Parts: sequence; structure tokens; C-alpha cells
Amino acid sequence: MSQVDLISPLSFIARLPANLPRLPRMVLGLYYTGIRNREKALSLGWALERAARLYPERPAVIDEHRRINYAGFNTWSNRLAHALKAEGVSHGSVVAVMLENRIEVLAVLGALAKLGAIAALVNTTQRGKVLSHSLNLVKARHFVVGEELRGAFDEVRDELEDARRCYWVADGDCLAAPGDAPPGWQNLMRLAQDQSSDNPVETGQVRLKDACFYIYTSGTTGLPKASILSHGKWIKAFGGFGHSGLGLDENDVFYLTLPCYHNNAVTVSWASVLAGGAAIALRRKFSASNFWKDVARYQATCFGYIGELCRYLLNQPPCAEEQGNSLTCMIGNGLRPSIWAEFKTRFGIERVMEFYASSEGNIGFTNVFNFDNTVGFSPATFAIVRYDLENDRPLRDHRGLMEEVGKGETGLLISEISDKWPFDGYTDPAKSEAVILRDVFKKGDAWFNTGDLMRGIGCKHAQFVDRLGDTFRWKGENVSTTEVENALGAFPGVEDAVVYGVEIPGTNGRCGMAALRLGSGARLDGQALAVHLDRELPAYASPLFVRLLAEVETTGTFKYKKTDLKKQAYDPAAVSEPLFARLPGEPHFRPLDGALYQAIQRGDYRF
Repeated sequence: MSQVDLISPLSFIARLPANLPRLPRMVLGLYYTGIRNREKALSLGWALERAARLYPERPAVIDEHRRINYAGFNTWSNRLAHALKAEGVSHGSVVAVMLENRIEVLAVLGALAKLGAIAALVNTTQRGKVLSHSLNLVKARHFVVGEELRGAFDEVRDELEDARRCYWVADGDCLAAPGDAPPGWQNLMRLAQDQSSDNPVETGQVRLKDACFYIYTSGTTGLPKASILSHGKWIKAFGGFGHSGLGLDENDVFYLTLPCYHNNAVTVSWASVLAGGAAIALRRKFSASNFWKDVARYQATCFGYIGELCRYLLNQPPCAEEQGNSLTCMIGNGLRPSIWAEFKTRFGIERVMEFYASSEGNIGFTNVFNFDNTVGFSPATFAIVRYDLENDRPLRDHRGLMEEVGKGETGLLISEISDKWPFDGYTDPAKSEAVILRDVFKKGDAWFNTGDLMRGIGCKHAQFVDRLGDTFRWKGENVSTTEVENALGAFPGVEDAVVYGVEIPGTNGRCGMAALRLGSGARLDGQALAVHLDRELPAYASPLFVRLLAEVETTGTFKYKKTDLKKQAYDPAAVSEPLFARLPGEPHFRPLDGALYQAIQRGDYRF
């Protein structure tokens, strides 16, 4: 970290005049982020109704073929809410939602929020046992499934605890042509056609403490966990990102390519849009080659990102549409300092609203004041404490208390749990307790362990350093090492599998690497292993490098020792055992020698 990254009080004060025009919105945002009374009736549904009241004729949602204003979108969500209510959905009901990015998914989520029901946002790439686990985990009793994902759902339907109430949504413009549901399904859009368009009375009874979404995160057992995203946290995003941060208004268009099962999409992006009556333009799946064409088509002024998306855009050759584009700001996380300045300069972006947050956590940082290379400012009470990487635990002094690191030093980010900054946690109380640190600075206090290494850079700003533990991030997704180890353990000949994340120059996050111990007489079949992994894992979770080990070191509690493996990574000069790599687009693993290693380090291959 260079000294220029540190933020002094003088440099902080110097930024304040540029933010004066935004002051009224920022103050309103602070009000929403600071509400302590969790019984207060504020919710996503309330925010949608507010936007429809203030901006009825402004576009709310846009895609390639449709443009629906706030009044129309709100009444559509109302009809869906009344239809779902008639089907037994009520306050606290869990409804699994499986649709790809299209306007219909937002209409359904708006409807569920109005009723105080909980939308379980299923990752649309999940299949098989992972999908059935996710659906059973949250005890969903109603299932809203898009035509495009019905095949995946049908594969696991018999494994679900109760799958009697299944609602099909046609893959098309459901307002114009709701289609005909297949046998065994009800057509949700037809059920809604003759329902009331009035705002449901239930919306006024949804409180900040009520759950809004279940967001799936990687679990240490190899299967997803469901974190609780309350309406209170959604309203904090509404205030922090929507008012204090971006400050979009009814003339803005927000281009969204991130999947709607992702918290960045349904909370950060959508809350930012609803706060000022902006429009949200949806794309089914991200396309680097079509990104600037879409920006031009929608005259988008803002977009949501993850770091990997930004790198894809930088890797594209310059095109006519990117010149003089309409974008002025962007919001997301994972933009690396190494490409931050280049990205802003090439594409003419004025403001980078980098932020830090987690679905389950109680803290967020936002780059409100538009500094470079920072996740921004947090109003929450947080500390960055000394951490023992070798033994994987926070350090405590002779009194048993933790110690904060100095300004600019790296440590573990923790956030105090209080009435103002409550911890909603997971659906499983044991998993929630596992991430709470107690007696941190005094007897009886409680702090949320983010599991992330950060450095404080001054004026309540921070920089993200790295992620701890058995989860790493690749292609914008959290990868559970245990899940990958389980898949590798099922491959013939594999006796032990140790999985960890390693960095490839010029990429974001860490890709998977596996150290394998084979059984006596077994040989590695690189093609068969690739086929097995493609069948068992999502593409982002599949390891790209393999190392063969004669023995696997474990700790006294039989946990794999990964520190040295991570350091040596896939460098043939540091590793004496056989190494293999799977190059982009190849259906097999090939031996990795010094020449191939140097080619990867030079960036000859685009991972």
C-alpha cells in the first residue's frame, strides 16, 4: 500500500464541498441508515409504493422489448401479491423463487415483499443435490419457477419435503402472453390477471426486523447456507446507497447484468434505483461484447458491477459505443486498485461507488466521498484487530482481549453487534453463533466476525485485503473448498483432496487449485477428471490447477494444512511434485511445466 492511499483529515475535508449539492439526500440517507426501532413499518414494498406515488409515469423497469412505468409495475406486483395471498402466502411464508434476470422476477419479489413473505433467492446455476438442499433448507412451501428453469426444478421435485404448490412463469412477456402452464403446475400470471390492483394492506404491517430475502452463501459443509436479509438491512441500503451514496433520480437509468439471486442486484442496485425513482434496465446474462451497445440503447447512467465484470470490459478491444458513453457512475465491489485508474480513465467514469458488505453481516462500507482504491466509509462501529494467520484465529492479549492494529496495518475486520447494528445471521442459529466473537474489548460485548482481512486508511475508510478461511471468491462467486473437496473425493483413485484458492496475474479473486493424494497404483486421467468436475460442480467452482502429493499434512484436529500449499501455488520452481493445469476452453488437464507457467504469468491465456 502506498502512502497516497491513506486518507488524512485534510484530504477528507477537501472532498466535502463537492458533496454539498447532495447534502439533503445524504441527510435523508443517514436517517434511514440510523433507524434503531426495528418495529418500525418500513420495507421494500413500502419503497416500491413510495416510488409509484412520487414517479408514476417514469419508467421503472426496462428490457430489450418492454418499458413499464412505476404505476404499472406497482399494480402488477399488487395483482401478484393478491394472487399469492389467495394461494396461502402470508407474512413469514417462505417462497422459493427461481427465475433468470427478467422483469418478471422483480415483479414477483415486489409482490412477496408487500405481503411480508420471504423470498428464497435460489442461485439459478444450482442443480441436483445442491438445489434440493437449498430448497429444503429454508422449508419453502411455495415455489415460483420460470419456464427456463423448470427442467432443473423437476429433476429434484421428488426430493423436496412439500412441493404441492408450484407456480410456473412463462419465459416471455407475461403481461401480454402468460402462456399455458404444463401439467402439475399453476400459472401464476394467469392467477393474477383478475386480482385487485390496489396496494395490499399487509405492506403497512411489514417491519424492519422482518426477513425480506434468504440469500444463499457457501457453507463449510460443502452445501449452501441461507443468510437472512431483513427489510431493515434493505432499508439501510435504500438510505446508504440510494440517498447518501449514488443519489440517482428519475432521469437516471441503472443497467443491471448481475443475477437477481445476488444481494448486489436485489438490495444494493434495486434499493439505489427505488430511492430516486430511476429506471432499472435488465439483461438476462452479462455479455462483455454487448455491454456498450446496451448502455447506448438504454442511455444508462449507472451500472452494477463486480470486479471480474470490470476486468472483462477492460479486456475487450475498444469499440465505438464506449466513446462518449452515457455512464457517469458505477456501484459494486471487487474493483482492484491495479485496474481502478485505468477503468475510470478509459471509460470516463466520474464516480466509483465501491462498497463492502455481506448478506449475513451487520456492517457495510460505501465510497460516498469518491476516493480511489477504497471500499469507502462506514458509520458502523468496527475494529480491525490483530490476526494469527498460521493458527487461523484472532490474537488475544494476557487479559484475553483483542488488540486493534495501527492505521495502514492489515487485520481482521469485526463489527460490534448492537441495537443500531443488529446481526440477523443465518437460518441456522448454530451457524450464526459460530461467527460471533465475544468478550472482545470488554466482558460481555459481542462482535460479528466478517472473516475478511482489511486495513484502515483513515477517516473511517478501509481497504479490502483478502478473505480468510475455507471460502475463496472466483468469477464473482464464493467457492466452498469443502464442496469441491467432496466432489474430488468421489473421483476414482483420489484418496485425499485439499482445495484452496490461488491467484492468477491479471484476474480478480482466486481460482481453485487442488492438491490430490492418489491411491496405490492410481494414475491421474486429466480428461476424465475434467469431465467429472464439469458434471459435479458449477464452472466457477471447478479447480484450474492440480498438484499430486505423496502425503497430505494435517493439523492435530485433522484439518488440512494449506498455508504452504497456497504459498507455493502452481509454480514448478517451488513444487517438486507433478502439476497440471486446465487452460481456458480445454476439456482436460495438461502437465504444467516452466514454459507453460511463464505463459500463464504473462497473461497469454484469458482465465
